[in-house]
Amino acid sequence: MTQLHTDDAPRKLGRRRDHTRDAEILDAAIEVLAETGYDRMTMDMVAARAQAGKATVYRRWSSKSELVVEAIACLKKNDIDLEHVPDTGTLRGDLVAMIRPHTIEDGEKKLQVMAGITSMLARNPELVEAVTAAIIEPRAALNRMLMRRAIDRGEIAADTDVDTLAMIMPSMTSYRVLILQKPVDREFLLSLIDGVLLPAVGLKASASR
Repeated sequence: MTQLHTDDAPRKLGRRRDHTRDAEILDAAIEVLAETGYDRMTMDMVAARAQAGKATVYRRWSSKSELVVEAIACLKKNDIDLEHVPDTGTLRGDLVAMIRPHTIEDGEKKLQVMAGITSMLARNPELVEAVTAAIIEPRAALNRMLMRRAIDRGEIAADTDVDTLAMIMPSMTSYRVLILQKPVDREFLLSLIDGVLLPAVGLKASASR
């Protein structure tokens, strides 16, 4: 009887990772993080919210910090497409055009996520990079683009400090949500545009209306 060589024997393959539920689990992680904060958040909470087995979550992410970093990085996928931002002809018009219900809701959710991970930022440089890329930079990039567009049309001075001024609205909305714990609504954003940003770039709020 011919003996079966070891090389000819069927090999037992390891179980392949199923990535089909990754998006749902990452969304669930963001929801739990925004509600509970990083310190109180658990992998089991995320599994329950995503209606996924605990083993599914632990096979994909070995630790809570790894899951949170990837979940925050994925927030960037929902950012505004800068190539398709409407041009209204004025800086104020462009800024106001970007105030939409879903953008307000998305922005506030991101700030709640930031509030939830504050305790972790100081000890996790990788998370700082993810937060900057997914939460802080997108809005600043949009503001820079709108102000450079205003410079190109001759609406504001060419030497306007675009990089610094681009952070005014993100900084003040962050303070309102994280410190004052107040919601961000259309009226608040309009007050920042007319009372802070436009005067800072040399435009009179009354004239811009």
